[in-house]
Amino acid sequence: MRRFFALAMVLLFALPFGVAISGCSKATAVTYCNANANSGPVLGQTVRLDLGPRLTGISLNEGQIGNIGRPSPTDCRGTATSVSSFFYGSTDITLVDVSPADGRICAGVWNRNTGGNIADYTFCTPNNRQGTAFVTASAQGVTSNPLPVYVHPIVTSIVLGPASTNCALDPASNCAFDATKPNGCGAATAFTAYDGNSCISQGKSAQLAGRAFQGADITNPANNISCLVGPLTFSAQDPSVVTIDQNGLATARQPGASTINAAITQSSSSAGFFSTCPPKTITLNAAGRTTVPGVPLTVNQNVTQPLVATVTDTNGLPLTNIQLEYVSTNPTAIPAGGGTVTPTFPGAGAIIAICQPPTCNSAPQNAIGLFGNGTPVTSNPLDIMANGSNTATVLYVGSTQSQYIQPVDLGSNTQSAPVRLPYAPNSMVISTDLSTIYMGTPNEIMIFSTAGNQLTQEDTLVAGTVLAVSPDSQTVVISDPVRKLTYLYNPPKKANTSGSIVAQYGGVGTRAQWSPDSLTVYIALANGDNRLLVYSTFNGFNAVPLGNPATDVAITVPSAGVYLGGMPVTAHTNCPQTTPIGSGLGQQTSNVFYPQVPLATSANADRIAATNDGVHILGAAVAGDIFSDIGTNRVSGGCPVAFTTANVKTLPLAGITPTAITNVLPTSDSSFAFVTYQGTGGVVPQYAPATQSLSDIALQTTANGVPVAPVNGVVSTDNQTFFVGTSGDKVVHRLTRGASGFSDTLPPINPMLPGLTGPRATPDLLVQRPRKSNA
Repeated sequence: MRRFFALAMVLLFALPFGVAISGCSKATAVTYCNANANSGPVLGQTVRLDLGPRLTGISLNEGQIGNIGRPSPTDCRGTATSVSSFFYGSTDITLVDVSPADGRICAGVWNRNTGGNIADYTFCTPNNRQGTAFVTASAQGVTSNPLPVYVHPIVTSIVLGPASTNCALDPASNCAFDATKPNGCGAATAFTAYDGNSCISQGKSAQLAGRAFQGADITNPANNISCLVGPLTFSAQDPSVVTIDQNGLATARQPGASTINAAITQSSSSAGFFSTCPPKTITLNAAGRTTVPGVPLTVNQNVTQPLVATVTDTNGLPLTNIQLEYVSTNPTAIPAGGGTVTPTFPGAGAIIAICQPPTCNSAPQNAIGLFGNGTPVTSNPLDIMANGSNTATVLYVGSTQSQYIQPVDLGSNTQSAPVRLPYAPNSMVISTDLSTIYMGTPNEIMIFSTAGNQLTQEDTLVAGTVLAVSPDSQTVVISDPVRKLTYLYNPPKKANTSGSIVAQYGGVGTRAQWSPDSLTVYIALANGDNRLLVYSTFNGFNAVPLGNPATDVAITVPSAGVYLGGMPVTAHTNCPQTTPIGSGLGQQTSNVFYPQVPLATSANADRIAATNDGVHILGAAVAGDIFSDIGTNRVSGGCPVAFTTANVKTLPLAGITPTAITNVLPTSDSSFAFVTYQGTGGVVPQYAPATQSLSDIALQTTANGVPVAPVNGVVSTDNQTFFVGTSGDKVVHRLTRGASGFSDTLPPINPMLPGLTGPRATPDLLVQRPRKSNA
């Protein structure tokens, strides 16, 4: 029996285990990396550990703690494998000590067995050594690539500059590392580095080189530790301006300047600027058009005309795919956007393409003006004409002496009952989208809807005088003389809510005008406050000191600056006056924004206006009763710009005795301009820029009385009618256009506005809402 048992045991252990347990089951097949082999690495088995960053290694200040992280394990085919833990080691633990379990590294020596319940590998003690050690990770019998760890004194700054030609005396990032050299530098890699003394054209590349320093004195060669810190990596703060590869090769993309950050592992520093060349010229024309852009283009209403902008940079090379803004001097009738123009009403306007910071040619604040970056560049104005007439205008008539507003529908020739308002308005401005009329009062802002001809909102958040509405209809300029503040106000989006104040500034504004792109507004402050207040979304508020108070503002065409009414008329450019500081990649700029530009000749004007053709600044002044035509130029291109005044035509305002000039109002086709005023005269001065002739339009006497003075007016969108409210008869005269100018032959509009102190008020507030003739 004992023999039988012994035999059974021998047979049991002699059989394969799998057969003994599971009968006929098969063992799991082994797949080798070499499909034709029966041995070697097995698929799914870790054969490689990648420890990064391979390209740069790790750079540590003396005594600094870092972490090399987990390596990436893969099998023979590069597929990720699973490893639960790694063991880390260093080639020199007196230079770079490593925690073997988690890979944390110390540029010095870790604490071990210090007692006092202090855990090992808690603090790092520097040992005043610099150099390079290599750290590895291992697992499952596989060891990673050796990762260099550079230990060096504390880096205080990294500076971009030219490539080094002598690494022994001038270490830089183009010097190879050589541990046998005292400063760690080997031979130089020869290349021409970007020097920061000029811009780089789009698509061109330049190599970046940098220097790392310890201490504040970067001029001391002893403080240059560039070869001890390991490879530098570079990145752009604005990658739309420049992209940089892993070798520091920078490629120019979009116009502008960008700060370049240079980094070593664990730290980075702002090292300098990179400049992609800005546009020098932008030539705007209609697609498919071969004639010169200066010839006016006729585009029918509701017909979309594509535009083409040809852009060259300051090196004379083409620029492509840059983000231009397309704006119009008459956005109500001739709106532009997205590289097309589609007239909505008959009229005229100039289309301008602008490379405008911050969306195009941006720059950090301390680099504005460097090589032309950070400044606007404008195209030639492209003149557009939309023919036809519009008889469906709705005219809104108000008065500073009445609590009523009167809509007059000229399409149906109906005059509904006046709409009562909570207060008498001191100002009235309609939005460019024609949906809303804003009226100022000392107590609140009144918001009137043109769709329903009703007051829809009273906002007590702000009060004062409404000066202007931005062309995009989003922002209203309001000046409060009681609080002595000027506001930028966003109207409420919903009923029964308040709007919001975008920004405010101390000062009482009297006149304001927006640039066509709605990014900048120029505000003339009250007499005695000799400043021009400018707000831009790029630079915020700027209060520009003036020698004399400004009485009015007029944007140039194409929006390269502004003329200011006053004694005398002056001009200011939107190009900053730039002073470079330093040189090369570290240079910066100091800027004076909106500086005054000299004018060859001068004139006086209380009110001024620019014609859409860009060659006339028209003004009128009470002192001397004069009208002035200041010949200017259609300045386009990049900064700096030079306004020219080829001549000033001065004419007497004969036949009137003004006590105040209220407006100078040109037609959108630049053919005529009108002067409105307070005082006496009973005529409307009419100026024809083409012939430089000034004449008087006689106002008819009606059953309502004798007209005394045209106090305010508005030109119809189609330039065929000038609506003017008059004192004396207190009606609105309709001056219609003929072959040689305008005349008063139609019956006037009698708004019959109930006055605050009398039965009828003078209609001194007028706005219009053009409509399609078939609306």
